[in-house]
Amino acid sequence: MSLLQRALGDGSILLNQSATEWRQAVRLAGAGLVASGRTTAEYTEAMIATIEELGPYVVIAPGLAMPHARPNDSVLETGMSLVTLAEPVSFGHTKNDPVRVVFGLAALDHDKHLELLSEFAAQFSHPDFVNTLLTSSTEGEIRSLF
Repeated sequence: MSLLQRALGDGSILLNQSATEWRQAVRLAGAGLVASGRTTAEYTEAMIATIEELGPYVVIAPGLAMPHARPNDSVLETGMSLVTLAEPVSFGHTKNDPVRVVFGLAALDHDKHLELLSEFAAQFSHPDFVNTLLTSSTEGEIRSLF
């Protein structure tokens, strides 16, 4: 089992969700992290506060955001969540908005998630990665990608 498969715990994948703005999209990603036992709800609010403070740097590629916050006591285990949105939302990024795929990231410390991010980057390097995620209709289809 790959690191990404392990990081995406039970309850962490939410497909074809509705959000009218970026905070709702981040809350959905946070709900996946909470449901999978990776974080508490406080981490979700920390992700939002980080974006409010630092701006939309979490929009890392066209259509794709990876909200996260600094490691803190609300992180129970390193993990990820995945949300696909039925309609895109704007985070305020000049080049990569709007966003339809949101990967929530929670790390226990500054080092534990680096290997996970490396594996994620390798997946993302495939040209149709985001489109494949968006056209997947089941959690099983998503998991088979990783």
